[in-house]
Amino acid sequence: MSDAVLRCEGLGKTYLNGPRPVEVLHDISLSVAAGEQVAIMGASGSGKSTLLHCLGGLDAPSQGEIFAGGQSLGKLNDRRRGELRNRYFGFVYQFHHLLPEFTALENVAMPLLIRRDSIDAVSQRASEMLDAVGLADRARHKPTELSGGERQRVAVARAMVTRPACILADEPTGNLDQVTAASVFQLMRELSEQHATSFIMVTHDVGIAKAMDRMLLLRDGQIVV
Repeated sequence: MSDAVLRCEGLGKTYLNGPRPVEVLHDISLSVAAGEQVAIMGASGSGKSTLLHCLGGLDAPSQGEIFAGGQSLGKLNDRRRGELRNRYFGFVYQFHHLLPEFTALENVAMPLLIRRDSIDAVSQRASEMLDAVGLADRARHKPTELSGGERQRVAVARAMVTRPACILADEPTGNLDQVTAASVFQLMRELSEQHATSFIMVTHDVGIAKAMDRMLLLRDGQIVV
């Protein structure tokens, strides 16, 4: 394991709920090395998704600092934070969030199109990633024409297409049957190992969590293990 690709220090998040503030995260510090696979577990409402959103720059913490690629996310303006997010992170969710009007290939290509890479380079890279997840023959199919497992594989390909340093996954297998979930998880592990990509996964599946390099337990907004 090399130097940290993602690190946070004293991370806290508080929401205002009427007159009373609600503390969701409290004094969290962690470091994730290149290629490391980290599971985050905890009961519903323990702050898992909020932590993932803060780490990926999708939500701003109330306290503490997050470092990605040696840069403090809190010190970047919105444009630069968005650019870093596109280049440095990949995101996978429980529901695939594919755009229904676009094909599998177009969905995978979207992060590259957003940053205005050349069309030829985008097409080649997106095709390579669809092939890597075993869906080269489904490139022209739209999400409604794909199975649940295939849609999630497309979502994984989309997350990996920018060659990110870190994948942030929020229950990526939670909406799949057991066999398909195991297949998608194994695919994510293989891609992570091939490309030295770190990934942090929120999961309720103990078997998946134990198969990863490290498991963290979040309780009442704090890491207890």
